[in-house]
Amino acid sequence: MIKPNIAAIIKDKLKRTQSGNDDIYVIGPVKLPVELDGETKMFHWYSWLRKEAGEEMSPEQLVEDLNRFSYADLQQSSVLVYGDFDHSEDALIRMHSICHTGDIFGSARCDCGFQLKQSMRMITEHGTGALFYLANHEGRGIGLFSKAIAYLLQEDGLDTVDANTELGFADDARDYSDALAVLKLLRDLPVSIITNNPRKVEALRKSGLNVAGRVPLWGNSSVYNEKYLHTKMSRSGHFGQEPQTLVK
Repeated sequence: MIKPNIAAIIKDKLKRTQSGNDDIYVIGPVKLPVELDGETKMFHWYSWLRKEAGEEMSPEQLVEDLNRFSYADLQQSSVLVYGDFDHSEDALIRMHSICHTGDIFGSARCDCGFQLKQSMRMITEHGTGALFYLANHEGRGIGLFSKAIAYLLQEDGLDTVDANTELGFADDARDYSDALAVLKLLRDLPVSIITNNPRKVEALRKSGLNVAGRVPLWGNSSVYNEKYLHTKMSRSGHFGQEPQTLVK
């Protein structure tokens, strides 16, 4: 079998942008058929990695680096794109923070798993959009091990905000700069964001993106996450359930 020319294969699928003082290399699109409510929906998947800024790497250099460095040890984020995201006048986006317990195991302590699937439904029903899956956001940015300790503190009576701050973290340490850099690379036109979190809206606005509106994403309330959801609104300032057209 002839050995594939990996650099040639990825040449037209590799893009570079910048986030702060670092380079962001984006690979894709990759066709990704996804089973959603009994139907197969065709998404296009991109992943990216961050490197210290320097001269632009060629596809050959990038492939060589994959063998030299263990990128598998780094947390890497990605985005699922649906429809004509580049050109459609109206697109939905979701900045979804990874939740190991909710997204993978279906934990009822939060609403993350529900929000992940529901935002994908909303995007496909809308016709075009992008779901950013942010891998360094576990536990609102404190990491999975620290999140496990924070859960124990919550079982002892603290809410999510106090549990994080008792461990010496900010109540919300998430950063969206890399995802926003990738969003700008993929789309110039306005977007509406699926979120209840005012900090996500503000992050988009501060980056200079044209935010046309906000779509709420509530649901899946239960006795297991009642306090968690209440804390989101009472202490983290999350919006209620009404959609908003934002004034520029």
